[in-house]
Amino acid sequence: MIELRDLHKSFGDKKVLQGVNLTIPKGESMVVIGGSGTGKSVLIKCILGLVPPSSGVILLDGEDVAKAERDAFLARFGMLFQGGALFDSLSVWQNVSFRLLRGSLKRPKAEAREIAIDKLRRVGLSPEVADLYPAELSGGMQKRVGLARAIAAEPEIIFFDEPTTGLDPIMAGVINELIREIVTEMGATAMTITHDMTSVRAIADKVAMLHDGMIQWTGPVGEMDNSGDPYLDQFIHGRAEGPIESVR
Repeated sequence: MIELRDLHKSFGDKKVLQGVNLTIPKGESMVVIGGSGTGKSVLIKCILGLVPPSSGVILLDGEDVAKAERDAFLARFGMLFQGGALFDSLSVWQNVSFRLLRGSLKRPKAEAREIAIDKLRRVGLSPEVADLYPAELSGGMQKRVGLARAIAAEPEIIFFDEPTTGLDPIMAGVINELIREIVTEMGATAMTITHDMTSVRAIADKVAMLHDGMIQWTGPVGEMDNSGDPYLDQFIHGRAEGPIESVR
């Protein structure tokens, strides 16, 4: 469904992506792993058109996204942001139905609220939460609200940016389980970026490791532990010694 061909991105003299080739089949969950600063977030921003690539091609269903009609293109995506990224001045239900209250997906207010409450219920939050504000929620609840917002418009493709950052192990497990269930239920294509190996094992069908601006290894999650790739092996086991140089 998504294909990246020889994708490059530089910021001045700093080369971030240096020839990324990656295919994400329809209905599969792809998790991109890699150390901090390896370009995982830049990769998602390039796909969404938030940052223009320096060169290379991004295809969605075989169509060059650079030539796609912007609103129709973005309407196909949902996203769970790393920090939740909820709007402080909006109530929970208004956050969840943000896209349904404006633009090409606009619905009547009462209908948008109904959809929001339904999606909140899907992520394990009661209707009473709908009229609260983000500041009144715990970190785990905020992440659930972010997930409800990501699925509110029934997107075909969902991006997850470090979905368990800042959560305790139990809540991280709950979020991982929800992501897996929802992606499977919706039949959505998912792309997650993370360095949390517990998340990787919980939600991935396939894994791709980004290192030095290129895909170092890609394959089914079940083959990750016996890949024979020294870079991947060092990363997934958190070893200080190996071909990936640590900053000392």
